[in-house]
Amino acid sequence: MADDDAREDVHEGEQPPAPPDDEVAAAIVERFAGARFDRSHGQPVVYVERSVFADVARFLRDEQQFTMCVDVTATDHLLDGVRYVPAGVPGPVWGERYEVVANFLSHVRNRRVRVICPVPADDPRVPSLTSVYPGANFPERETYDFFGIEFDGHPDLTRILMPDDWEGHPLRKDYPAARVPVTFKGDPHPR
Repeated sequence: MADDDAREDVHEGEQPPAPPDDEVAAAIVERFAGARFDRSHGQPVVYVERSVFADVARFLRDEQQFTMCVDVTATDHLLDGVRYVPAGVPGPVWGERYEVVANFLSHVRNRRVRVICPVPADDPRVPSLTSVYPGANFPERETYDFFGIEFDGHPDLTRILMPDDWEGHPLRKDYPAARVPVTFKGDPHPR
């Protein structure tokens, strides 16, 4: 005898994604398939696929009046024992080792939004935001320098702080932790 009230689409312990309570985040979620909303410390956060990372930035600039990309950085989750995954975000997609994080600011609307995309360890690359926000140039170079994540379409993706002949990327969690004397570019007092 079949149970007419059985619901295969809801599994025990799973939470449906929260609807965005921020109009900008809601516009991103509506426009880009697979985008998911969350909040972190009162700020709207939208998780997107890396293939649309630059498209989201262009949408924010052109249609949502976000005049500035404040920062671009990354996180390495290699050694995370427990990892936060927002409700509704598929685990395998967001189980990637790296995440690239961009923070955007709208002076006109006095709003901020954070956009995060997953980056797999075996293909650490995302589209560059420099064609949309030229000020993302140095933060992308810093992220490349320290994490080894490449930004496709970047006009000059070279090291910015570490010496040109430095091997590795020091903010990766598998990089050996030790005190290594380093002379940074332009250091007036080399050690």
